[in-house]
Amino acid sequence: MVYPPLSLSQKIKGTEVLINTTDGTKLYTLTMGDGEKTVVLAHGYGFTMDEWNVVAPRLVASGCRVILFDQRGHGRSTIGSGGIGSAVMAADYRAVLEHYDVRRATLVGHSMGGFLAIKTLLTYSELMPGRVDRLVLVASFAGDINKKNFQNRLQIPLLRSGILMRLIKIRFTGNAFARSLMGENPDPEVMRAVLALFKAQNHRALLPILAAFGKESYYDQLHHISIPCSILTGSKDKTAPPFHAEDLARLIPNARKITVPGKGHPLNWEAPEAICEAVLLK
Repeated sequence: MVYPPLSLSQKIKGTEVLINTTDGTKLYTLTMGDGEKTVVLAHGYGFTMDEWNVVAPRLVASGCRVILFDQRGHGRSTIGSGGIGSAVMAADYRAVLEHYDVRRATLVGHSMGGFLAIKTLLTYSELMPGRVDRLVLVASFAGDINKKNFQNRLQIPLLRSGILMRLIKIRFTGNAFARSLMGENPDPEVMRAVLALFKAQNHRALLPILAAFGKESYYDQLHHISIPCSILTGSKDKTAPPFHAEDLARLIPNARKITVPGKGHPLNWEAPEAICEAVLLK
């Protein structure tokens, strides 16, 4: 299928619904399309559902019903009494799946979105198969994010201290940060989109989930994921290096790894076609 070009600054449009969770969090969700195939898109750390502004319309054009949500503390979603952490955020995934009563859905998680999708399926194994029949992990990991990773060991403490957010407001250092996330020949429009979403978030409130990426690891539990899984990795990803994808593909029983040559971490913008192909795979 030939897709029309879309601006990376374009906002997602659809039917909006606020889901109230048991701890008082208000999850901002949105649906697009009315196809028979349901796809749930979960964004990465420091972004919002608008990171899917190229992928989601293409899936709708391919005949899918798409459900998106801002993770708690991101974008238009609030933080309830449960705070921020992998357990409460996994419960948010379940709340979204149950609110929309999804059946045989494909769950797609980018970066943190994939980490939390794994946590969700391991915590609520009754969701698979049934509500979730396929998993697509994009530039993701199952924890231990600092392993063999100089970039994360440098950037995460800078983000925790607040220094990084001051630095990325400066044009030169902001561009350097965006470039560090990307693959070969970074697209200036992608760099601008990355910085715009990242700078808009309240990172101080999100620090607990950032810490969880390094403190938690679910690799030894991945054999419990019983549904087919596609794992996409950019060969130049320095945030979630390809060895994470190799471990995920090796440890999840029914998994296949797809390497996107020359691309980095924001595959949602660097390689949207590859994501759509993985989602639409029969």
